[in-house]
Amino acid sequence: MSARPTSRDEPLPATLLVRNGRDAYLAENGFRAEGYDEEWTDASFLGVRFRVPNTRRHAWAIMRHDLHHVATGYGTDLAGEGEISAWELRRGLRGLGAYVGAIVVAGALAGALIAPRRTLRTWRASSGDCGSLFQSGRPYDELLAMSVGDLRRELGMPDRGVASGRRALHAYAPGQATASPRATTPAP
Repeated sequence: MSARPTSRDEPLPATLLVRNGRDAYLAENGFRAEGYDEEWTDASFLGVRFRVPNTRRHAWAIMRHDLHHVATGYGTDLAGEGEISAWELRRGLRGLGAYVGAIVVAGALAGALIAPRRTLRTWRASSGDCGSLFQSGRPYDELLAMSVGDLRRELGMPDRGVASGRRALHAYAPGQATASPRATTPAP
């Protein structure tokens, strides 16, 4: 299970450890795992950057949200965050609480405005039968020790994930035109 991530043109290999997939996701987006433990986290919406409280439930949700990106292959640009939010919303928000649930709903609505066809296609393709990592009782370290393929199967998706096309990155990711280092992950 030591396969390496290829490029953003391909989904993360199913044989890759989830921990390595998460680390590749964090690196390509300019995020750090230490950000999960910080009191505040950076977020952006429609190009406006701001900070939000990183409550315990929020940090817990971000960690799983990032693994949803690893499994599905959706990017972190506005359309990709709309897709992942629609996928999460359709899979269910039980246990997230009002604050984090509202962030996911807002992301899905923004996706519907920014990339309506992609967001609707994601909604339709995402069955709520399997749930998401928000409902999983698996400890985070156990999820990290799985292969990406095993994670995808647990989430009821094909070995290649569900996204099509290149993983686009948010505007502040390394290598983007407006890139500047980010300390934490965007709010789910």
